Amino acid sequence: MRYIANTTNFNIEEPTVISLGKFDGIHRGHELLLKHLTLGKKEGLAKVIFTFDTPPRRNIGDGEAKVLTTNPEKMQMFQTLGIDYLVECPFTKEVMCMEPEDFLELLVKKLHMSRVVVGEDFRFGHQRRGDYQMLQQLSRRYGYQVVVVKKMQDEGRDISSTFVREELARGNIQKVNHLLGYRYFITGAVLHGKKIGRTLGIPTINQIPPKEKLLPPNGVYVTEVSVGERRYKGVTNIGRKPTIQGENPIGVETHLLDVEEDLYDQLATVEFFCRIRGEQKFPSLACLQRQMEEDIVYSRKFFRTNVT
Repeated sequence: MRYIANTTNFNIEEPTVISLGKFDGIHRGHELLLKHLTLGKKEGLAKVIFTFDTPPRRNIGDGEAKVLTTNPEKMQMFQTLGIDYLVECPFTKEVMCMEPEDFLELLVKKLHMSRVVVGEDFRFGHQRRGDYQMLQQLSRRYGYQVVVVKKMQDEGRDISSTFVREELARGNIQKVNHLLGYRYFITGAVLHGKKIGRTLGIPTINQIPPKEKLLPPNGVYVTEVSVGERRYKGVTNIGRKPTIQGENPIGVETHLLDVEEDLYDQLATVEFFCRIRGEQKFPSLACLQRQMEEDIVYSRKFFRTNVT
């Protein structure tokens, strides 16, 4: 996959089928869009995802914009999905003020757009004046085809990144995974921690998540960790370790069930199955140890009784 970013001077020579959007959290609502890209590929068109480099809206109560899918994660997922070109266009003032027809002309001339696949709520151009009906009206003039995809719904509601965010904020991981079509995950390098878990006989691997990644609420989760081709069942704590004295940055700590390996400096992906409990401050490390042991029992039972 070719990744084009930080420039408006992009150019693709071969005919393309393009889908446009934010794609923050590649979820089940995107399935039909991606399916039509694949159909275009079978007809000889290169598959293109076109997005802007603007972050999603700020989260309530959070000073920084957070994303469901970081850029490296998004790139990896699109590559796995067989996308040929990922275009991340800078959202400059010039682009922001571009009239809808001028924007279309840019796509046709610079990206060789032969077909465009969009949802019913798609908007583009200055003040979002363009919509799928305008795309259809101008298609004959510019020589491209338009595919309009209906929104996929779950329990009567459109599946969207907003829907996923709301369920993630509630800690409803099973619902999040259902909406995404895969398990929510966090990827980061394994770092040296304070080794408190090791002193309790429950060693953990420690990660600092990317600062732009939207995390599940602080608490303990049933998880699975992948490092390269290896996979490990585990129990993961997200939070600031309130039982441990001092100022602790928010981190991701995972105890791997029945495994103790040196994974330092390796890239690990933690996939979430369900939430066990919220984060707690315990009166002593001994109380923390007893609770961690109970969390491990819960996780073992989950894996014995659930198809994963």
